[in-house]
Amino acid sequence: MSKLFKYMKAYWKTIVVIVAILIVQAYCDLSLPAYTSDIVNIGIQQGGVGDRIPMKIAQEDMEKIKLFMSDENVQKVEKAYEEDLDTYDKPAYVLKKSMQDDEDQMSKLSDIMGTPMMLTSGFESESDMTNQIKDQIIEQMKSSAAAQREAAQAAMAAQGAGTDAETQAAMAAQGAGTDAAAQAAMAAQGAGTDAEAQAAMAEQAQAMANITEDTSMFDIMKMLPEEQRLQLVDKMSEQMDDMPDTIMEQAAISYVKTAYDHLGINMEKLQTNYILTTGAKMLALAFLGMLASVLVGLLASRVGASAGRDLRGQVFNKVVGFSNSEFDKFSTASLITRSTNDIQQIQLLTVMILRMVLYAPILAIGGVYRVFQTNVSMSWIIGLAVIIIVGVVAVLFTIVMPKFKILQNLVDKLNLVTREILTGLSVIRAFSTEKYEEERFDKANVNLTKTNLFVNRAMTFMMPVMMLVMNGVSVLIVWTGAHGIDEGQMQVGDMMAFIQYTMQIIMGFLMLCMISIMLPRAAVSASRVDEVLTSETIIHDPENAKKLPVSGKGVVKFDHVSFRYPGAEEDVLEDINFTAKPGETTAIIGSTGSGKSTLINLIPRFYDVTSGKVTMDGVDVRDISQHTLRDKLGYVPQKGVLFSGTIASNILYSDPDESKETMEWAADIAQATEFIDEKRKGYDSDISQGGANVSGGQKQRLSIARAIAKRPDVYIFDDSFSALDYKTDVTLRKALKEGTSDSTVIIVAQRISTILHAEQIIVLDDGKVAGIGSHRELLNSCEVYQQIALSQLSAAELKKDLEDTSILGKEDR
Repeated sequence: MSKLFKYMKAYWKTIVVIVAILIVQAYCDLSLPAYTSDIVNIGIQQGGVGDRIPMKIAQEDMEKIKLFMSDENVQKVEKAYEEDLDTYDKPAYVLKKSMQDDEDQMSKLSDIMGTPMMLTSGFESESDMTNQIKDQIIEQMKSSAAAQREAAQAAMAAQGAGTDAETQAAMAAQGAGTDAAAQAAMAAQGAGTDAEAQAAMAEQAQAMANITEDTSMFDIMKMLPEEQRLQLVDKMSEQMDDMPDTIMEQAAISYVKTAYDHLGINMEKLQTNYILTTGAKMLALAFLGMLASVLVGLLASRVGASAGRDLRGQVFNKVVGFSNSEFDKFSTASLITRSTNDIQQIQLLTVMILRMVLYAPILAIGGVYRVFQTNVSMSWIIGLAVIIIVGVVAVLFTIVMPKFKILQNLVDKLNLVTREILTGLSVIRAFSTEKYEEERFDKANVNLTKTNLFVNRAMTFMMPVMMLVMNGVSVLIVWTGAHGIDEGQMQVGDMMAFIQYTMQIIMGFLMLCMISIMLPRAAVSASRVDEVLTSETIIHDPENAKKLPVSGKGVVKFDHVSFRYPGAEEDVLEDINFTAKPGETTAIIGSTGSGKSTLINLIPRFYDVTSGKVTMDGVDVRDISQHTLRDKLGYVPQKGVLFSGTIASNILYSDPDESKETMEWAADIAQATEFIDEKRKGYDSDISQGGANVSGGQKQRLSIARAIAKRPDVYIFDDSFSALDYKTDVTLRKALKEGTSDSTVIIVAQRISTILHAEQIIVLDDGKVAGIGSHRELLNSCEVYQQIALSQLSAAELKKDLEDTSILGKEDR
């Protein structure tokens, strides 16, 4: 996983933008359930009224509410509202704008007005419960009046004969059977109270006497002094303390609806406007979420494509810099798989990480936050679902992860077999081994298929489990929520929102689980790509590269050179010493496996020497940059390699801007003009991939022409004349001698006829120099060369070249 993030590090700015857009998308997605809940709860059930206190209220309704408040709270409410005598059918109070925008003040007002509104609503409805409370209050007031009469009588008895005129009048009234007001006045007088208290008590007593069953509760509350009234409100509030908050809230909203209706507001229009407004907000959020989703998809795709492009470029540049040792470590089929299939896996997962993996935790965290705002009592359901999902994923990973590590190796194997069969198809047909190769391919294909099927079957088990979890959670929420709704703890819309939030949270985890299907394989792919990128290249440029002398002509010298392949126990080449000079042809010959090709591969640094040194113009090739060194070389490999394009593009491969004359000159020396002129398009004739549409000899001649067109200081021919007939070989070597007279020519050959006229011939035998000299000198001095000559030349040819015919005598014996 760390390697995947390492490849994404270069695009951190775009990733930051993606995260920001994902937060916007999550906000949109998480807001929709809340609006759905509002439409159900407020728009449908509450008639479009969502205010817990009235924004506007008729003055007569406000006066009723005040009856259930303390004088201090009445003052606070009056400060919050202002009169409006013109807007509505009745004189009204309107909540000040400054209060509407202040959530703290709105909350305080809600606490002050909540219970009074509920009591007012209850008494206006004249329900059985409120009628019982009213009857109890009337009984209490009548009992209080009776007590006051008894107090008045006791006061008169205690007064005696010394009362003043006023008291006497009261007693007279008492004796005449006057009403309770007079009795109260007498009681007050007897207690020595002042005139104001006497009047109040008289008024109260008169009011008590006038109470009937038709007297409204609000009239009764007006009769009571503040202290008694507040005590009564406190007792009624205590009875409502055990009621759930949702019921209290619904009661408050119900009162607000009634207050609006009393004020003449069109409630049907209010409900319609609320639903349409909320629906428009939902549409806007949905559109914004869609826009964010599209934008994230675009940016994620660009990052993924860019990461894939850069990785392919890095792998290609790394592979191009490989020495033959690295190519021995990584097979061609494996490098192709790593450059294509593995990078494709990384690219696809990069898109998924940016599009889904980053979004999942944002959505899950936001969903959890919203859930705790909706209803905490059911949050355990989410925890249960998450535990089940994590458990399922952990089990699947334990089973499947080892198979992912095998999968990419099986892809390598299949590519290898396919490549071998396709490239060797002619040999397969010639030896009639089609059946064997089909079985070999079928075995690799079946092994890959079985592993893929195992992985896919295991992973497909996850989706039904996830759907079962999601559906089970939905049922559990509905079952639990139904009880909550029945008990008044939540509303239908809240349950609907909780279901949606829970599904979003589970979907977040589900997205992570879907990514988990791809993650192990991509992680293996990332490791395989990283293995190529971090592999140590044996051949590398020096930190302070030296420059070749300007006057240098291409003198190549092997100075006590030995070479051993990495990991090998013995040297392939041992103590090689010779110098190849400009204007001369240096030939290398020896039996198969003697190290000829390895020797010349040390010059362009396809390998580096183990000991000794190879110099060019006196400078160690290891001290020269590879580009500078190879720019001086014209290399023709043993197997002619052509690239798809045209004959002209292949000849001018080193410099496409080279002149046409140079191209024709090189083709003429390489004896390629003859077959090129026969083609209808000449030099513009197409060359298929690998040069499959030309013969082996034509391929070699075009490879030679490519090296000649470069005009290098040093020519290296690695057995590049083997596919030529004798006549073409002789003509080509003669033309080559003339065209490369100022250059150093090094030829590896199997045929003595190719190197007869070389100024210097190095004979290799088992990695060691068996002899150095001209053809005639070696025939007389080198036994290894003599044996090669006897196997290839006729007696007449040998007689012509030998001064000492002892070799012929050996042959006769």
